[in-house]
Amino acid sequence: MALTPKDKRHESQIAAGTAGRNRGHKFEAVLSAEINNLENPRFAPLSNDAHIFNGNPAVQLLQYIANDRDMEISGVRAFWLGGLATSGAGDVFLDERGNPVRKCKSDILLDLATTKGAETVGVSVKTCNKKTPTNDQMFFTTARAFCQLLRDNGVAVSDEAEQGLSMFCGDPGFRPLDKFSAEELRRRVSDPNRFYWEELPPQAQTDWKSVFEKNQDLITTLLFQKAYQNDPYPPNYLLHQTVRYDDFNRCETAIFSIKEIVALSRDYGGYVLSEYRIRKGSHKNDKSAHFAPRFGFIQFQRGGQKQHPTQLQFNLKAGYFRHI
Repeated sequence: MALTPKDKRHESQIAAGTAGRNRGHKFEAVLSAEINNLENPRFAPLSNDAHIFNGNPAVQLLQYIANDRDMEISGVRAFWLGGLATSGAGDVFLDERGNPVRKCKSDILLDLATTKGAETVGVSVKTCNKKTPTNDQMFFTTARAFCQLLRDNGVAVSDEAEQGLSMFCGDPGFRPLDKFSAEELRRRVSDPNRFYWEELPPQAQTDWKSVFEKNQDLITTLLFQKAYQNDPYPPNYLLHQTVRYDDFNRCETAIFSIKEIVALSRDYGGYVLSEYRIRKGSHKNDKSAHFAPRFGFIQFQRGGQKQHPTQLQFNLKAGYFRHI
């Protein structure tokens, strides 16, 4: 659904977000077209265990899949689905019941002909159009929806933990504005629209620490693979355009199976609290040290954007593929 701008600044924010999504969708569409334009595509498995490549991403992706699955690919057809949910653009792909796929966490689906039979493989595509890697958004949700996602997948989330996350996001009814007296708000230098992690009740902080420490692999997998209910084709692979490129045939990409990136993220680190300070914006006079949760390659924060201020935003650490 298109957002209605509230003022000129909000209009600029919406336009910037749309432009960024469209650049990402363009890369997905070009990648899909390049795969479909390959002449006589045949890829035999090799014993290469690298993750960062420089070359044609279409060739690199298919070779990586052949290596990972230990099978020869003798034919492929790609379907670009990345724009379906956000801009209504993409290819028509019918699910097993013959219904067109409307929303999918996989940006590209590959119908593969292989020595092991026909396979449909999903690929999540991340893009960066800067000279240096940036942190890339991977999941955008609400506190309540995130807690429900975990519960639906067997992770127990206490009421105290959910209430704490609502305080962190600044949901109505859980803000300092809702809980503090006029005098307390007058003395508060920090944002009155949300609580910071270190301000959450101790029980909520303890519960979340336990949730992430006990379920890091599962939660990381859910963030990579889940976005829509009953998604028939969650991604099996991640392809990340690491930086801006001038020639598609010399484009640097990082490629992983989801299973690999989950394990690598866990090996990089467990749950920690990372200190940061407010440097700009309406509350730049807040000199307090605040803390944000991190686990592996993933960091999360309150969105804070004017259009989605209370959303929970999960990002991949900038340049995570350089830390393997």
